[in-house]
Amino acid sequence: MQYETEGASLLPYRSTPPTTVRAVERALDILLCFTKSTHELSLSEIARDVGLHKSTAHRLLLSLQQKGFVRRQQGSDKYMLGWSALCLSANAPLFDSWTSIALPVMTELRDHTGETVSLYVRSGIERIRVQAVESREPIRNVATVGERYPLYIGASGKVLLAWSDIDLINEILRRERLPSGFSLSELRSQLVQVRTDGYAVSFQERDAGAAAMAAPVFGPEGDCIAALAVSGPVSRLTEAKMEHSASDLMGAAATFSQAIANAT
Repeated sequence: MQYETEGASLLPYRSTPPTTVRAVERALDILLCFTKSTHELSLSEIARDVGLHKSTAHRLLLSLQQKGFVRRQQGSDKYMLGWSALCLSANAPLFDSWTSIALPVMTELRDHTGETVSLYVRSGIERIRVQAVESREPIRNVATVGERYPLYIGASGKVLLAWSDIDLINEILRRERLPSGFSLSELRSQLVQVRTDGYAVSFQERDAGAAAMAAPVFGPEGDCIAALAVSGPVSRLTEAKMEHSASDLMGAAATFSQAIANAT
């Protein structure tokens, strides 16, 4: 299968049949609402955030409430996370084994480039930073572990998209998910270029004054499991510096990929 886009094509992708249950996806979307706010959320706020009718959101909240993942404040329509969510988080390690493997590779890459190095993985239709080694420069990109960002913007998002299968790309790039005025055709062309070059770049796409470059990290099965990124201010991380640092970045991503293969 080929990904056709205005005269260019991505490399063949595996077409993955839909296996998820929509109700489960919506329930998980509701739980993820609470990662974006430290406050309790009302039914109206939750329904608006996940794009559901209030009646549908209410039914899902009832199911989550029965299993202890959310709880409702007495005498109020406000919801908060329940104790089952706490139990899950208590049993989840902060970093899994391969993010720990990444740390020395990321530190060396930081020392070579002088810039902040981050590791991102895809989480649903978003990307999440799971590890970071910050630059020692006084003016630097501050990287908070656990931050979520869209997949359609930024170097890391483009990497994770470019090595995804066609069904996932089409799902993530549904027009209603994208901001007004966003050029879908331009992004598709960029994904072609990312696979050709082996890495992605971005200039002030997510944050004003910031630039980034990213390369794919591959798992033992040959699929892209993460994006290794270098980010910093545009005054230092210029186009020329990115071209000079591209081999260091891709070499670090390849070293990390091999370390993961050796550990499995």
